[in-house]
Amino acid sequence: MRILYLDLDSLRPDHLGCYGYQRNTSPNIDEIAKEGVRFTNYYCSDAPCLPSRSALMSGKFGIHNGVVGHGGTAADMRHEGPRRGFNDRLNRESLPGSLRQLGFKTATISTFAERHSAWKFNAGFNEVLNIGRGGGESAEQVLPVALKWLEDNGDADHWFLHLNFWDPHTPYRTPDDYGNPFANEPMPEWLTEEVFKLHQQKVNQHSIDHMNELAKTHYYRWPRHSKQIEAYDDLRMIIDNYDCAIRYMDDHVGQVLRKLEELGVMEDTAILISADHGENMGELGIYSEHGTADQGTCRIPMIFRWPNGLKGTVDEGLHYHLDLAPTLASLLGAPKVESWDGQSYSDSIVKGESAGREYLVLSQCAHVCQRSVRFGDWLYIRSYHDGHNNFPKEMLFHLTEDPYEQVNLAEERRDICKEAVYILNEWHDEMMSSMDYDVDPLWTVMNEGGPTHAKEFKK
Repeated sequence: MRILYLDLDSLRPDHLGCYGYQRNTSPNIDEIAKEGVRFTNYYCSDAPCLPSRSALMSGKFGIHNGVVGHGGTAADMRHEGPRRGFNDRLNRESLPGSLRQLGFKTATISTFAERHSAWKFNAGFNEVLNIGRGGGESAEQVLPVALKWLEDNGDADHWFLHLNFWDPHTPYRTPDDYGNPFANEPMPEWLTEEVFKLHQQKVNQHSIDHMNELAKTHYYRWPRHSKQIEAYDDLRMIIDNYDCAIRYMDDHVGQVLRKLEELGVMEDTAILISADHGENMGELGIYSEHGTADQGTCRIPMIFRWPNGLKGTVDEGLHYHLDLAPTLASLLGAPKVESWDGQSYSDSIVKGESAGREYLVLSQCAHVCQRSVRFGDWLYIRSYHDGHNNFPKEMLFHLTEDPYEQVNLAEERRDICKEAVYILNEWHDEMMSSMDYDVDPLWTVMNEGGPTHAKEFKK
């Protein structure tokens, strides 16, 4: 068995062709989707970057592993304390560590651990390949390392490669000579001139106003970001830049896939395509950022092509990304690690049977302090620190009718809010009763002065 996990940073599913996007951003990814299971309600439990990958690799919610933010105490994974042995448990119980226990050679091609000083991310990997740009690299710099690793290892058996491309992460650094294949294509229908005018009035993290400031102080170094957003037509710069980054990355993903074909291992290699988080493209008035516990930030793609698994099917159940570790264990005939919070959806991969959850609780403590409940057609968001975004304490959105979170129904539908708060309290009770610590790291962030990026924005 060979497993390639494509970890595509900041990639929201609804900007991929296989998820219905009208622009041709992802022809190579779309081909893999035809050969596997596509998940439509797949979410990172904790957002953004550091909390998400910490949850994925540890198999635990941020409230359990301790990582919910990008700075302060809640940016470090909790120590095991007096019960720690010569090696800590993460060495064996992380996602890659559990695969290594099953005889897999595990490798990561990523600068993520260095970018966030998240050294425990590397636990369980035999090889860590870091090209040394701290997340500032583009696909053309990552690709040669990936192709060389596959040339050296690809035709061997029992390997797991975590391959991380960064291109859809702001700022979008697609080389200027790549051009803009979407220059003549329409904007998303929901982003009307009326919506644009409302968003112009907002002054918050990564609002249009803030994006214009960033263009002067930071983004000017990347030519695609240098323009001020003053009129409605200027807004396409953000959408086009993001889509160009996805298409550019997809081109390089295609070269990785062709290498597997050259080596003669494509058919019996499992290919998983997902992301650490999404990217707000106007939701809540936020652009080019992943700073909330909402649909734009927390919903991510998952395409799961498994040898002898189902082909061309769709799973609409609710799943966390941290469900991946127990799913792989189940598919490989191994028991679930007791410390994992996830639950397997392997039956969806091989039988087409639903294995979704009744609800999800999503957390964000890097830009804001929020917890959200995703259930039925609803997304309920509760803000403990609004990150200087002027969010009300409660927001409620009907995602079927309002997928881009434009109409807050919290005052109108108090009954749904109360149901969501009940779910949130039940989840919190379960989390707190199943851990050795009596401290919720969300409140650690609050007590240390609030979310890291909110402090930066306030300055």
